[in-house]
Amino acid sequence: MTSTTCVWSIGHSNHDMPRFLELLRGVGVEVVADVRSQPYSRFSPQFNRREFKEALAEAGFAYAFLGDELGGRPPEPDLYDADGHVLYGEVAESERFRSGLDRLLSGAGRFHVAMLCSEEDPTNCHRRLLVTRVLAGQGIAVVHIRGDGSAETESELDARLRQHSQSALFGEELSPWRSTRSVSRSTALVTSSRH
Repeated sequence: MTSTTCVWSIGHSNHDMPRFLELLRGVGVEVVADVRSQPYSRFSPQFNRREFKEALAEAGFAYAFLGDELGGRPPEPDLYDADGHVLYGEVAESERFRSGLDRLLSGAGRFHVAMLCSEEDPTNCHRRLLVTRVLAGQGIAVVHIRGDGSAETESELDARLRQHSQSALFGEELSPWRSTRSVSRSTALVTSSRH
């Protein structure tokens, strides 16, 4: 990949489809790479995989499902800690993740690609905490498309978060590289009451 390769990042949030498509068009996205492990939304059914793929095609966008490779909820129990957090370091080393990353970068070398998850704010989403971190480590630029249409580079977002967080002063990198919330199926009943 060249240093000019860029991957966009977007969360579908609760946008209606016309607004979501407007956000994609606003930055010239051509392909949506869906990185949701479970490409369905109870609250925004327009983003369920089948309906979403059809809406994108009708609007002239291509769709690629990469949730099996780059999703934030891997099926293997050994990729979770005892509290149900995904062990991102181990996921990032897996053959499946590396294969998905290769597919994402191959597409981004030819098209304007946006990886999609559900959260509007990328701060605590796996598309940032896992996928973007690995991409940034390879020198790939990532730009987050926000719900208001603005675009924020990963380096700008990281600098903003560090400026507003005292944890950066006390070695936040010492904490384990894992999901911020427990997401394993075995702990789903315990954590679902928080939402």
